[in-house]
Amino acid sequence: MSKTVVLAEKPSVARDIARVLKCGKKGNGFLEGDRYIVTWALGHLVTHADPEAYGNQYKTWNLADLPLMPDHLKTVVIKKTGKQFQAVKTQLNRKDVKDIVIATDAGREGELVGRWIIDKAHVKKPVRRLWISSVTDKAIREGFKNLKDGREYENLYRSAVARAEADWLVGINATRALTTKFNAQLSCGRVQTPTLAIIAKREEEIKQFKPKSYYGIAAVAGDIKLTWKDAKSNDTKTFSEEKRDQLLKAIRGQKAVVASVKKAAKKSYAPELYDLTELQRDAHKIFGYSAKETLSIMQKLYEQHKLVTYPRTDSRYLSSDMVDTLRERVEAVEINPYTKYAAKVKKNGIKPNKSFVNDAKVSDHHAIVPTEQTAILNDLSDKERKIYDLIVKRFLAVLLPPFEYEQTTVEAKIGSETFTAKGKVITSLGWKEVYGKEEDDEASLPPVKQGAELEVTTLTPTRGETSPPARFNEGTLLSAMENPAKYMEEENKQLKQTLSQTGGLGTVATRADIIEKLFNTFLIEKKGKDIILTSKGKQLLELVPSELKSPALTGEWEQKLEAIAKGKLKPQAFMKEIGSYAKAVTNEIKNSDRKFKHDNITGSQCPDCGKLLLEVNGKKGKMLVCQDRECGYRKNVAKLTNARCPNCHKKLELRGEGEGQIFVCKCGYREKMSAFQKRRKQQSGNKATKQDVNQYLKKQSKDEPINTALADALAKLKLK
Repeated sequence: MSKTVVLAEKPSVARDIARVLKCGKKGNGFLEGDRYIVTWALGHLVTHADPEAYGNQYKTWNLADLPLMPDHLKTVVIKKTGKQFQAVKTQLNRKDVKDIVIATDAGREGELVGRWIIDKAHVKKPVRRLWISSVTDKAIREGFKNLKDGREYENLYRSAVARAEADWLVGINATRALTTKFNAQLSCGRVQTPTLAIIAKREEEIKQFKPKSYYGIAAVAGDIKLTWKDAKSNDTKTFSEEKRDQLLKAIRGQKAVVASVKKAAKKSYAPELYDLTELQRDAHKIFGYSAKETLSIMQKLYEQHKLVTYPRTDSRYLSSDMVDTLRERVEAVEINPYTKYAAKVKKNGIKPNKSFVNDAKVSDHHAIVPTEQTAILNDLSDKERKIYDLIVKRFLAVLLPPFEYEQTTVEAKIGSETFTAKGKVITSLGWKEVYGKEEDDEASLPPVKQGAELEVTTLTPTRGETSPPARFNEGTLLSAMENPAKYMEEENKQLKQTLSQTGGLGTVATRADIIEKLFNTFLIEKKGKDIILTSKGKQLLELVPSELKSPALTGEWEQKLEAIAKGKLKPQAFMKEIGSYAKAVTNEIKNSDRKFKHDNITGSQCPDCGKLLLEVNGKKGKMLVCQDRECGYRKNVAKLTNARCPNCHKKLELRGEGEGQIFVCKCGYREKMSAFQKRRKQQSGNKATKQDVNQYLKKQSKDEPINTALADALAKLKLK
């Protein structure tokens, strides 16, 4: 009997598909059943060949050999995962295999992963496509009932190849040209360089910022706190101290007369469902997680635990065909601590509306929501639990009624000047109940009637200063990458529109990697949570062609790649443009008369090549790296740890090697590793750690009767 090969992107997804398709027989890199053979990639198994594949002269980096413009870009099997490629190839070429199901991630990059493997294996068999947004058993079963013809995705594949080839041509040529021209490890690209330019623009805004003092008046009349408001501009401040002082003089000693009391019922609706970027922003803001870390946690929740839908999405809406699954998803999260809110959603009834169900705003994937699978929260790590909590709460919030309150606005006259006060009374917490009762920004006002005269008990001059723009952190940088139009010149209105349509710099799937790359190449560094441009980053922006620094380039590319995916543009036309652009960029760098200077050279020599080492601030601490690009020597000098200073409680830095390791704090505290370990041991004593308690709880759920007293067991662990 002929069989079908199913090609998944990762082993974990392959195992889930194999279980649903009843493929229980284990083979070398595959699982087999009566009708299906499930095999897997490990991400990309095939990639573009290195430059040396196009001639021996490219084994060394020489400026004279650039630009490198092959007529046809070659692909090669990645050596590290070559064994798995051979395993996949063997299954694809089996004589009893009649067709192939591509079950890689449902998106442009996933299409490339699968198609490159099939092309490299030289297989010419019919292809079908599994296109699903979650890997629960139910989703897999329904996906296999509705397999798509692979030919429907040919244009998506062409778009993916064009993206990969364009990035290779521009990236390889520009990076080699910069590195050889300026004899430094420099790299650039159509996403990372504009991102760097955005950070530089913010740094310049902060540098150029001059604080400006502003002035106002606060009054208290009849227990109501009033704020002065300019009658013409409605602004509560003025930049003229003289004007403020004259107003104070004119109204001092006068009563406040209530001119109006307005009451209005207001509603506030829940924020939209999460896409990946919004989730990464919140995870950084609330928990301090990096974008890369949040994506990694999401992948585990999606693939391993099967508790959330596909993470790499740029949509914050659900498609109409999901409406019937919403009740089941609510029931799946009807566990502590969400039972009360899930029950309320069920009691109120689920009422889909355009605020969260909109087919027009869903592209490849819908918003991130819980799956129909119930979580066993004790099986999740602390970080997984926190991210899952964000997703569940946002999902339930969207399904709950709006937050409702009555807002009271009092307007009073003191002399001829207008003063206002606002207060609110909550009438229904609605969705905000999920997040706990909110702290009121505006307290309720005491009852007061129009025309009432109030004694002014205090009249106080106020003063403040305008603040410079805040430095980027990982959360706000993600926002800037998503909406980079405001960092472009005013005249580029058409390109601003293009960027907003194409989703900004990079994609939801690549932004975290781009930020990591900027850290790892020492173009940016962290100061607390703030992102700072390094000297290397500043110099790079002076050396690269101006077009590569603008977000407009990636906007134009994405627009054309989208047109290729829809069959409206031929890839050859796009690649012809890219070829011309790569040549122009390379020649501009070659003809540059600028210089690059290392300003972080140390007196230490590289043990491998003898050249002087550079001291750089990595994301997790200080490093020494060789300045020679071909050497590649790196050594950690100091790293920031989670251990806290006993004096000021800030994080300690670990310096040195072996027995000479020492903890150092900014406050001046120093402690040898041996002394630190001894102190920690004395502090912990016989107390149970968090891991001890978690292990006990897991064991209890498996082995012990449900009514065993937890208190008795924990008492044995000597908790204090």
